[in-house]
Amino acid sequence: MGNTKSMDLPEPGPRGDSAPHAAKSRWWLWALILIVIAIGIWYYRGSHSTSQAQDPATAAGGKGKGGAGGANQVVPVVVATAQKGDLPVYFNGLGTVTAFNTVTVRSRVDGQIVKINFTEGQFVHEGDALVEIDPRPYQVLLEQAEGQLAKDQAQRKDAEVNFERFKLLYQEGVIPKQQLDTQGAQVGEFDGAIKSDQGTIDSAKLQVTYSHITAPISGRVGLRLVDVGNIVHASDTNGLLVITQLQPISVIFSLPQDQLPQVMTKLHAGGQLPVDAYDRDDTAKITTGKLATIDNQIDVTTGTYKLKSIFNNEDNALFPNQFVNVHLLVDVKKNVVIVPAAAIQRGPQGTYVYVVSNGNTVGIRVVTIAQTTGNNIGLSAGLQEGEVVVIDGQDKLQDNSRVATSTSPTGSNAAAPAPGAPPAKQNGTQSGKQSGGKAGGKSR
Repeated sequence: MGNTKSMDLPEPGPRGDSAPHAAKSRWWLWALILIVIAIGIWYYRGSHSTSQAQDPATAAGGKGKGGAGGANQVVPVVVATAQKGDLPVYFNGLGTVTAFNTVTVRSRVDGQIVKINFTEGQFVHEGDALVEIDPRPYQVLLEQAEGQLAKDQAQRKDAEVNFERFKLLYQEGVIPKQQLDTQGAQVGEFDGAIKSDQGTIDSAKLQVTYSHITAPISGRVGLRLVDVGNIVHASDTNGLLVITQLQPISVIFSLPQDQLPQVMTKLHAGGQLPVDAYDRDDTAKITTGKLATIDNQIDVTTGTYKLKSIFNNEDNALFPNQFVNVHLLVDVKKNVVIVPAAAIQRGPQGTYVYVVSNGNTVGIRVVTIAQTTGNNIGLSAGLQEGEVVVIDGQDKLQDNSRVATSTSPTGSNAAAPAPGAPPAKQNGTQSGKQSGGKAGGKSR
């Protein structure tokens, strides 16, 4: 052991010297973390306060529609004034324009077409010449019949003269009674022949008349189906042309069977029910007519019944087979309060509206609907004439909310339509004029 060299080992230093050194070296890291946390808190508070300033509902009380501060926020709304008037009751259906009369003109004789006296699409009157078929074959038959008549008339005259002679000879006893009777029968035979000849003449004249085809009704001519030079026959299935009567014209439309009793009651009372025809989009009124009759049965497959209306169609606005929307006026509600349909709200309490009063505050008012026509609604209870109702912006309202009122850009009131015409359709909300004293605030 004495020969073993001693190893050189470092002298142990004092314990605890390395820990304070490491802690001192990491103090800047903790400072950086605190700075980042402080910046994050500052940024969050700044952005939150900005969003509150931009949100009127939050700025007013930090609560929405259902919160405690909802009644203090100012909500912009569009308003209209309720009016009292008459509101028509319409039954609406889909209809098809049908020609009052349609005639397919055909030839009643055989022959070649030599002349056409109409143009396609022309309006013709009853009796106007349309087509001429070669009449010469029938004129020849007429002349032959007239010649046969002249021959039989001459023979009858001769037989009549001989009959008078035979009467004298019989009185003198020269000839027997049988010969006299035979001569009298011969006179009667020629009378029958003359009558037959007259019938042949009338038939030939009729064929000549049929070779000149005239319009059986007044109306509009369609496209012609034959040309000059064609040979036509009375047995042809295709006609020469088609004439449709446009004045007057009818519209056939359907209504649900549940509406039949009310229509029948009006018809039995002897009243005339006006009918308005609208275009395919049901926006533009075409013309006005009257209800003519009702079909005698209900279609069991659709549960509807058919009605026929008549229109004068003086301007030819309706065309056969045209699709139209039909509005049948069956009644008029008298002296009802009228508001736009956009004002009506529905909830657990039923139908209600928001009424503006008391310095630009709104209150919920339960109403009773009497009639709905287009964009107008007639109320039988719950609202008075002249009261201002909200028609746009109700989703942000509650009872006693404060509002800033304005009228719609159209600036039109909910007016009662005339009994002869339904209210015009509008896109968006319908509003009325606002009264400054009733609305209680400036319009924006």
